Amino acid sequence: MHDTPDQVHWHEPKAGENAGLGTFKRPQMPYDRFMEAEGVPVYRGIGVRRVQDLPLVPWRRLGGRGSYIQLYGTEGLWGAYVVEVPAAGALNEERHLYEKVVLVVEGRGSTEVWQEGQTRRHAFEWQAGSLFTIPINARHRLINAANAPALLLCGTTAPNVMNLFDNVGFVFNCPTVFSDRFSGADDYFKPRDDIEPDPVRGLAMRRTNLIPDIVNCELPLDNRRSPGYRRIEPAMGGNRFYLWIGQHETGRYSKAHKHASAAVLVCIKGKGYTYTWPETLGVNPWRDGKGDKVLRQDYEPVGLVSAAPMSGDWFHQHFGVGREGLRITAWHGPNNQRSRKPGRPGEQLMDYGAIDLDKGGSAIPYWQEDPRIRREFEETLRGAGVPSRMEERFYRPSSDAKDEPPQLM
Repeated sequence: MHDTPDQVHWHEPKAGENAGLGTFKRPQMPYDRFMEAEGVPVYRGIGVRRVQDLPLVPWRRLGGRGSYIQLYGTEGLWGAYVVEVPAAGALNEERHLYEKVVLVVEGRGSTEVWQEGQTRRHAFEWQAGSLFTIPINARHRLINAANAPALLLCGTTAPNVMNLFDNVGFVFNCPTVFSDRFSGADDYFKPRDDIEPDPVRGLAMRRTNLIPDIVNCELPLDNRRSPGYRRIEPAMGGNRFYLWIGQHETGRYSKAHKHASAAVLVCIKGKGYTYTWPETLGVNPWRDGKGDKVLRQDYEPVGLVSAAPMSGDWFHQHFGVGREGLRITAWHGPNNQRSRKPGRPGEQLMDYGAIDLDKGGSAIPYWQEDPRIRREFEETLRGAGVPSRMEERFYRPSSDAKDEPPQLM
């Protein structure tokens, strides 16, 4: 017989009554209990202007200081934390059954990675702006090479694993070697620049486990979110954790679009803001007198915003208002991005968020958006001395502009 807590006898409801409490509070999941037991703060909200401003508390397990981050809409889908590596020091050695991607916010150093039983450690260096992955269940250690602390932002699949197994010892002490993820090849952490179409949607993809500088790396033209928009998706470590890097040109902004919860945008260059609102408010919330229900998050490097918080299917729209383009990386976690969700194999899907509403997608075309959006954007740019590059033709219905000659973006 399994061990059980003290039980209270259950009574059937009386005639005409329903069983149960009717209203109740959502219980903690195993990952929530794990974070609480770690003894560091857990930041919750729709975003944060800069992760550098989050409190850093001594973290016994990791050997540095840090905070957990659980933005609204990501609960149970994936996890995040920020950790400081001590000056001229290192974090504790780790091994865990969840995937981890790391963005270097500040500092420089190196990482050692090895499999159980291996004597040789594979090492690579990193700096501010580097993005890399830790192979699942591989032993690793993060080392600071400078005399000032380094700050790292980490995204993980820990909630998925912990909420399933509910056994911390198993997650951190499983001896299985995932040689299909990391065989110990000498060039495993050698940056690769080759671009190929991703096998699902045909978008630009790089198979690489390390990008030395995502702030300044080349991005191929994409055009799906705004005119001149550029984007690449790294395929890292055989991970199910999905992410991409994109950039909106100076003076241009993204169309609003909606999708399920999971995606968190990380600002890595420029500054800007995001509006997000439930689809029930419609496509013109300010015009319809519902603007007070729209949420806004401002950010700069390295700030975060949950694109579709709460229950998901929220519209969200991103605006870069600095002199340089707004560069972001979006982290979705595992099996959450629409094209990677479980479903019937072979089912026909569409790139819903990149297709306008009038064409069957979920993106609000510029000509259909709330007039306040454009007005506020242009006023903000004028205040910063930055010219708007949102051309008048962008605000015409596509049928009105179909005969215009194409223009380079």
